[in-house]
Amino acid sequence: MQTTIVIPCYNEAGRLRKQEFSDYVSAHPETLFLFVNDGSKDATLEMLKQLCDENPQFEFLDVQPNGGKAEAVRRGMLYAVEHFDSEYVGFWDADLATPLFEIDNFLKEMQRGDYKMVTGLRLMRLGSGVQRKALRHLLGRCFATVASFMLHLPVYDTQCGSKLYKKEVVQPLFKDPFITRWLFDVEILSRYIYLFTLSSAQQHIYEYPLLQWKDVDGSQLKLKDFFKAPYELIKIKRKYNR
Repeated sequence: MQTTIVIPCYNEAGRLRKQEFSDYVSAHPETLFLFVNDGSKDATLEMLKQLCDENPQFEFLDVQPNGGKAEAVRRGMLYAVEHFDSEYVGFWDADLATPLFEIDNFLKEMQRGDYKMVTGLRLMRLGSGVQRKALRHLLGRCFATVASFMLHLPVYDTQCGSKLYKKEVVQPLFKDPFITRWLFDVEILSRYIYLFTLSSAQQHIYEYPLLQWKDVDGSQLKLKDFFKAPYELIKIKRKYNR
């Protein structure tokens, strides 16, 4: 069963860990990476073209102009289901804060529980390699608590950049542009509940506790964006509240 992973890329020419992607597909011939260039201002597009010429398990999509991570992910997910015969489609942060070996674990959980959606859970605990900056962790916990209350779902981590979906739910969840730029992860959950009911979300969505995750410098998400979150959550609730 083929798996396609969408990698949104914005100005990644100098930091994309190309060898790690190449090593992964060499060991996993059933996996394809779709790199989405989100209107980068550096040489990212040229790098992706060369990378894809060298490896048949790499594809790229050029999105112009820059529209932000949410739109890059959305366009990539739709392109994947329209052009590739994949049973599972997901997205992963280009900085590999979540290492690629976790894809294997996502797939195991997806098949074990017959889930429609598996999301990464960055839970700092004994025996794990999850490393989060203290301030980001505290802000994240406050935000997730509010989001959980709004969604009526016991979700612990909405913002982890690694997620995997059954192909059948991708088109309904991603066909329309998102109304929020940074909280599209919450909007996806809201759409799922709106389209497939809260009961289905409780049964078919699984938060997988990552074995390893590490904050990587260079994130486009800034502290000021946290203070925009309440307004963004209100917009989401108004749109998807049944």
